[in-house]
Amino acid sequence: MYVLVINAGSSSLKYQLFDTTTNTVKAKGLCERIGIDGAITHKQLDKNIEYSAKIDMPNHSVATKCVVDALTSEAHGCIKSMDEISAVGHRIVHGGHYFSESVLLTEDVLAKLEKCRDLAPLHTGAHIQGIQGCLSVMPETPQVLVFDTAFHQTMPKEAYTYAIPYDVAEKYSVRRYGAHGTSHRYVAGEMIKLLGGKAEGTKIVTCHLGNGSSISAVKDGKVIDTSMGFTPLAGVIMGTRCGDIDPAVVPFLMDKLGLTPDEMNDYMNKKCGFLGVSGVSSDCRDLEAAIAEGNEHAKIAMAILGYQIKKYIGSYTAAMGGIDAIVFTAGIGENTASIRKMALEGMEYFGIEIDGELNERVKGRDGVTKLSTEASKVAVYMIPTNEELVIAQDTEAIVTALNK
Repeated sequence: MYVLVINAGSSSLKYQLFDTTTNTVKAKGLCERIGIDGAITHKQLDKNIEYSAKIDMPNHSVATKCVVDALTSEAHGCIKSMDEISAVGHRIVHGGHYFSESVLLTEDVLAKLEKCRDLAPLHTGAHIQGIQGCLSVMPETPQVLVFDTAFHQTMPKEAYTYAIPYDVAEKYSVRRYGAHGTSHRYVAGEMIKLLGGKAEGTKIVTCHLGNGSSISAVKDGKVIDTSMGFTPLAGVIMGTRCGDIDPAVVPFLMDKLGLTPDEMNDYMNKKCGFLGVSGVSSDCRDLEAAIAEGNEHAKIAMAILGYQIKKYIGSYTAAMGGIDAIVFTAGIGENTASIRKMALEGMEYFGIEIDGELNERVKGRDGVTKLSTEASKVAVYMIPTNEELVIAQDTEAIVTALNK
C-alpha cells in the first residue's frame, strides 16, 4: 500500500510517500513559503532524483496539488497516478481529550479537531489547512489522523492532573496531555527491541530534543509521565518556548509589558526559550557558534537545557523505581553532543557512563548508536526518530481494517 504522510505547518507542508509493504520511503519533499511565493523541493529516492522549483502556492490546496504533480511526474515521480495513493496519514500535534488513538477522518472528527486549536496554537490551524488541502485534491482517498498526544494517554491521574479545582479542570479539559508521542512511541519501541524485545519490566527515559523538546518516562512500554503539559509550551526550555516557569510570572509580565492574554501566549511561545535567553537565535547550532565566540548568554541558554534534562532523568528514575535505558532523539538529541554530555555528567551514581569520544562524533546520520560504555549499568542510545513510519503504519492498519 502507498501511504502519503503529511506534516503541515502554517506556511509549509512536508511529505513522504511510503510503500508499507516494505516500510520504505519512495519519495519525500517540502513545500514551503505557502501563501508567500511558494517553492517545492522533491526527492525520488529509488533513482536518487532531486527536483526543486518556485511555484505560486497561495494555499495548502495548491501545495497538495504540487505534491501530487511531483509524485506522478514522468521526470522525477515514482507513481503513475494519484489513484495509487491508497491513504493519507496526517501528523496532528494535539488531540485534546477527544482522541486517545489514531482515527479515520470524518466530519465529526474534523469538528472535534477544530476544538483543539487553543491547545496547540502554533500547530492545529496549520494541520487543518493541510487536511483541507488534501481533501480538495483527493476527496475520495481515506485520511487518517495520528496524534502526538495519543501515546501519553496511559499516564495515571496523579501524573496528568493539575492542582486546580476539579470541576473547572473537568469542564474545560485542563490536564497534562504531552506531545511528540509518535516520536516517543517509535524510539521507546526500538529501545525495547534492543533490551530484548519484551516491554514488561523495562524502564526507559526518552528525550525528544529539537526546536520543541519533551521527555517521557516509559515503563513496561507505556508512558507514566511526560514533560509537556496542557499545551506544548510546558517542560524544558525550547527554541522559542519558555517551558516551565512560575505561573505568577505570567500576570506579572502582562502587567509590566502591557500585554493581552493572546499577546502573552504569543510571547511565551515565540519570543522566549533559546531565543529569549541568548538574544542570538532559537537554533542550537547558532548558539554553539556564539558560545565559541564567548557569548555568555548563549552558554546559559544551552546549560539550562542540559540541567533540565538531567533533572527529568533523575525524577523519572525515581517515579519508575529504576532505569534501564536513556534515549536521545530528534534534531538536538541526535546531533548535539554537548547537550547529551551536559545532561549525563555527574550521573555516575545512577550507573550511567558514556563513551565521551564516541558521543562527540555521533550524529543522527550514523543511525542507531550505543553511547554508553560496557561498564555502564544503564544503556544510553542515540536513536534517530521515524515519526513518519509510525504514521504510515497506523494509517495502513486503519484503512486495511476499513476495507475488511
